[in-house]
Amino acid sequence: MANLRTLKKQIDYCLEEVVFDCDMAICFQPSKEEEIVAVMQEAVALRNEFFTKAMNPAEPHNKSLVRKHYALLRAEINAGFSALFEKLSAINEAK
Repeated sequence: MANLRTLKKQIDYCLEEVVFDCDMAICFQPSKEEEIVAVMQEAVALRNEFFTKAMNPAEPHNKSLVRKHYALLRAEINAGFSALFEKLSAINEAK
């Protein structure tokens, strides 16, 4: 299991990527700024949710359950931020 610091850095990295893509989308499509800012707000809320989950495993004294918790959390991180990227792509494709 990787340490908690690395997991939190991964969460922050994913957030930075979403925010950067949103900023670029705003530069190219200023008419859709409100929708894009909403995606950014969702990303920040998702980041906060993941940080809360990372800091509070269900059974902190049972190593097996902690590993499963963090493995599930990593999958949730990938799925959550991928969904935000897809949402941003859908906004950019709409005319």
